[in-house]
Amino acid sequence: MSAQPALLILTELKMVLRHLRLIEYARELGVTPVLVVSKAEDEPQLRELTADPDHPLSGVGHRVRVSGPTVNGVLAGVAGLRERYRIDGVLSCGEYFVEPAAAVAHLLGLRGTGWPAAMISRNKLLQRYAVPAYAPRWRVLPPRERATAGGWAWAGPAVLKPVGRMSSSGVRELSTVDELRAALGDYPADEVLLLEERVTGPEFSVETLVQDGRPLWSGITDKTTNEGAGAFVETGHVLPAALADDARTALDRANREVLDRIGLRDGVAHAEYRLAGRDPVLMEVAVRLPGDGITVLWGLATGRPMEDCLVELALGRPATYPDPVRRAAHVYLDNPPGTLADVDGGDTPVSWTVRDARWPDMPAVPATAPARRLAVLVSKLPGDELGPFADSDSRAVSVLVDAPLPDRIEQEVERARDRVHVLVK
Repeated sequence: MSAQPALLILTELKMVLRHLRLIEYARELGVTPVLVVSKAEDEPQLRELTADPDHPLSGVGHRVRVSGPTVNGVLAGVAGLRERYRIDGVLSCGEYFVEPAAAVAHLLGLRGTGWPAAMISRNKLLQRYAVPAYAPRWRVLPPRERATAGGWAWAGPAVLKPVGRMSSSGVRELSTVDELRAALGDYPADEVLLLEERVTGPEFSVETLVQDGRPLWSGITDKTTNEGAGAFVETGHVLPAALADDARTALDRANREVLDRIGLRDGVAHAEYRLAGRDPVLMEVAVRLPGDGITVLWGLATGRPMEDCLVELALGRPATYPDPVRRAAHVYLDNPPGTLADVDGGDTPVSWTVRDARWPDMPAVPATAPARRLAVLVSKLPGDELGPFADSDSRAVSVLVDAPLPDRIEQEVERARDRVHVLVK
C-alpha cells in the first residue's frame, strides 16, 4: 500500500487558528494535513481541539512538536514522518517557521519559497543589501559600534528597528538622530539594529502569489498605522487599494523586481512599501501569509479563500486566483485604558477569537450584494489589561466590513466602529 500523501503545516496555535482553511482544503484534495508546532504551552489546547469533532483542527492527521522553530529542530522532529506519509508539500503558516519550511522543502525536493528568499525575508539587514534600489538611506548598528554611533548622512527624522524581530516589535520613531543614544539603552546589548531615514508618504502592502518564480496574481492593500505615536503598529487594512494608475504601476513594477531579486520560487509574499511622491520605497518583504485579517479580506474581495491557492502552490499543483470584485476592510479600535470586561458590538456579531479558538465563518457574497458589517473581533480575554499600541499584540478589538467595489467602504467602517463599545473596569 502506498503511503498517504501529506502536507506539513509549520505553525503555532495562534496563527493556524486564523487560517483553518489550510487544513480543510488539504483534506478536500485528499491530502493529510500534518501540524508541526514548537510551543509547549500550546499543547494542552491543541490536544483538546484536535479531539473535538466540531473543530476544523480535528482534521489534522498527525501532530508533531519540535524542539524549536529552527532548521535542525524541524528536520529532527519530522524525520520519522517519512515512514508513515509521503510528504508532498511544506508550508509555513506565520513568521516563525519561514526558514525551516523553506529548508525542509528544499532538502526533500519539494516546491517552496526557496531557501535564499526565506533567509532574506527574515532579516531586514539582508533585505537592504539585496534590494538597494528601493531602500531608504540606512546604517547598520552592530553591538560594538553603539557607543560611537554618529556621523549620519541625514539629521532626521529616523526609524530605529531590530533586524530580526516581527509584529512591529522594537520599531521606534526618532525625531532626530540625536535621540539615538538614549534609545539604544532599550535594546539587548547583543541585538543588531538598523537606523533608517524616515520615509513619508502613504503605506501599502502588496500580496503576491508566485509559482515557478513567476507572479500569477498580486493585490495592493491600503494600510494605516499609529505612526506619530512613536511606534508603527498597523491599525487598518483596506483592499483593493484605491490608487491612481501611475501609482499602481510603480508599485507593481517595484514589487516584481523585489521578488525577483530575493528569488521567491513558489508561495506568497507580503511586501510593504511607502510611496514617497511617485517612488516606491521598500519597508520590508516577507515570504509568508500576510498578518491581521488581510488573507480573510482577499477571500471576501475575490470570492475564493487565499489559503486554497497556498495549498495548491505548496503541493505543486496548477494554481489560480481571481481578481477582486468587492472591497473589504479590517480596522482596529483604539484601546480605552483599563481592564477589559466585555465588548458590545451593537448589531454586529462579536467573536472572541482567543476564547473561541477560531475566527468566525464569513462566506463571500456576490459582487453586488449590499455592504456588510461582518464581525467584531476580540483578540484579548476578559481581565486583560488594555493600553496604547506598542506592538501588534497590544491591539484588542477590530471590525471587519465588506462592500461592493465602487462603494466608499470607509463610511461603512465608521458605522461599524461607532456601534462598538469596549467596556473596561
